[in-house]
Amino acid sequence: MIGRKSIVYTARLISLVLTSFYLPLVCVLVLVALFTLSYLSLLPLPYKLMVLAVVVFFTIALPMFFVITHLAMRLEKWTARELGQKHLRMVPYIFSLAGYGACVWVLQSMGVFHFILSIVIATMIVQAVCTIVNIWWNISTHTAAIGGVAGAMVAFGEILGFNPVWWLCAVLLLAGVLGSVSMMVRQHTLPQVIAGFGTGFFCAATAIMLF
Repeated sequence: MIGRKSIVYTARLISLVLTSFYLPLVCVLVLVALFTLSYLSLLPLPYKLMVLAVVVFFTIALPMFFVITHLAMRLEKWTARELGQKHLRMVPYIFSLAGYGACVWVLQSMGVFHFILSIVIATMIVQAVCTIVNIWWNISTHTAAIGGVAGAMVAFGEILGFNPVWWLCAVLLLAGVLGSVSMMVRQHTLPQVIAGFGTGFFCAATAIMLF
């Protein structure tokens, strides 16, 4: 029978991994939406699949493999309390950021559309800022991700000249749900939720407008 300590260790490990790779997952979903709903749907299917495969591999699959391997090798040396400490939460974020750097380099080498590359760069910047802030304060990466989506919509609306108000309403509604759930389970406080959304919105919008 699996002991209670092993269950706690496993739960902590899963929490560390999934929380750290929430932003890359959102990035992939945004790309899928763009490849389906925007003019990028005109691109050949093999090209779209290749771009998605590169993004998934470098921002999710490869970093997750290294994170799970690293944490599993050291898991027995940590207590459940230690797994919640800030310096250990940095490990998955660092691997994720390294994957983002490799992904941007590969996409640039492939000569992908700037429109696509800017989304990956914006997500990387949001992840980097959240990683730095998390050293001192447990900012919400969930609301940072949805805030990044909102910021990207505003930025692309300005660049491409379309009105994203209805999509933005849906995103804001989802942000409210995510923030409320995060506070209900006592994972984050209201200031951490609001700061997460604001950080994601500002970083994504600024990055897309500049890059």
